Formats: sequence, C-alpha cells, structure tokens
Amino acid sequence: PKQNSNRLKAAISKDKRTTKTKNDHYRINVKSRIKMDKVYLPYAEFIPVKKSSSVVPLDLYTGTRVYIEKIVLQLNSSFDQGLYDCTAVMCRRLLETLIIEVYEASKKSDMLKGSDGNFFMFSGLKNIIENDPEIELSRNTKQGLNDFKKLGDLSAHSRRFNARRNDIDRVRDGIRVAGEELLHLAKLI
Repeated sequence: PKQNSNRLKAAISKDKRTTKTKNDHYRINVKSRIKMDKVYLPYAEFIPVKKSSSVVPLDLYTGTRVYIEKIVLQLNSSFDQGLYDCTAVMCRRLLETLIIEVYEASKKSDMLKGSDGNFFMFSGLKNIIENDPEIELSRNTKQGLNDFKKLGDLSAHSRRFNARRNDIDRVRDGIRVAGEELLHLAKLI
C-alpha cells in the first residue's frame, strides 16, 4: 500500500538518528550512520574491501599499473575471506600478467602469443620465460613458479579439488619472490 507521508514524516522527525536539512528534508546523522553501516552494510550489494597484504605485499605493487594493483587487492581479499581457490586463480592471473609485462617492457610480447594472436596460458608463459636465454630467472623464482603452477592448475581445472589455507601458505613465499623479480624484470619497480 501507499505510505502515509504525514505519519512517516512525523516518525522521522522524532527519530534521534536523523537530522533536519534546510529544505525541510531529513538525513541520517553521521554517528548513527556509522552504527547503521555495521548492521546493514553486509546486506548491501557492494561491501568495501579492506586493503591487506595477507598473501603478497600490497606496497610492492603500489604505483606499478592500476590493473596489477587491483589483481593484488582481489588476491589478498579473497584469501582474507577464506576463498582459497579464488586466491590461487588470482595468483595465477598475477603471475601471467607479470610475465607478459616483462616481455612488453622489452618489446618481445609476440613471443608469448599463439597463431591466433592470443597470449598463451600460464604453463606456456612459464615455459617460455624459463627457457629464454636473455632472461635469467633466479632459482627461487623458478621454484616459486613451479610450485604455484601445481596449485594453480588444481584450483583452476580440478573438479574435485578445493584449495585450503595451508595450500596457499605453502606457496606464498614463492609467489612473493617470483612477483618481485618479475616486477624488476618488467622495469615496474
């Protein structure tokens, strides 16, 4: 049914959580909004993401590329929310993106593309960068890429595998080392 506007206005004017504006309208006062946000924001369509460095250090990627910063934000946030398969997939996306950045920085990104003009998937990108005589990856970066490939493949392609926190914890250091080295090679830091 249609709302009784007089009754609604009377109720709002008596409510201590509201403040009257100049044009005889009402708004929620700041202190009440903070309290109400805690109660009702989880039901809203969009929940702001807290910045975190739970898997990879956010500050390492700050100032690189906006899309890389967003990947890192999503990666860390998914881990914080216990979405470990999502975390693994975002790690995979981060490493794929960084490998492409390395080759774009040296104007050799065509080496990473198939005959269809699209970039290879992670395993193809990993094989190319590991076997490129012009790029010397450290032992730790190679190990990090190999360790992550196993987890990334399981999380992205296995129907019956669900990543757990300890799976991410096991490869976290390798992702961090590989990420930083790839950032250096891409001349992003």
